[in-house]
Amino acid sequence: MEFNIRLLNDSDYDNTLVNWWKDWEWTAPPKEYLPDNGLGGFIVSKGDVDICAGFVYFSNSKLAWSEFIISNKNYKEEDRSQAIEYLIDTICQSAKDAGYLSIWTCVYNEHLVKKYENCGFKKTDSSATEMIKVL
Repeated sequence: MEFNIRLLNDSDYDNTLVNWWKDWEWTAPPKEYLPDNGLGGFIVSKGDVDICAGFVYFSNSKLAWSEFIISNKNYKEEDRSQAIEYLIDTICQSAKDAGYLSIWTCVYNEHLVKKYENCGFKKTDSSATEMIKVL
């Protein structure tokens, strides 16, 4: 199992991620909602196949936020789960390296919940309601 990971570049959003969100029948978050802080997003690949991607948001506190984990629906290899966990671990390590003390996420997909748990996350609340206000 040899994965590569790199920072997302500008073209990854339009050329890869939007298609992945569409494949999963999700609405892609607007590009302006994604972090643009030099370490905001990562993509995991194996050989020349991109497998999954995700983002980390840094705040002005000691709490970071992991969000928008998405994967290539057509990647059916047995190491898919390991690739996603590798991504989550990398996101966590980037936050730790930047001086953050904790990292938070909000996840509803049970498969992804399990992957976060495998990476050391603990459930805190299962009855939250997501809310947003467009300004």
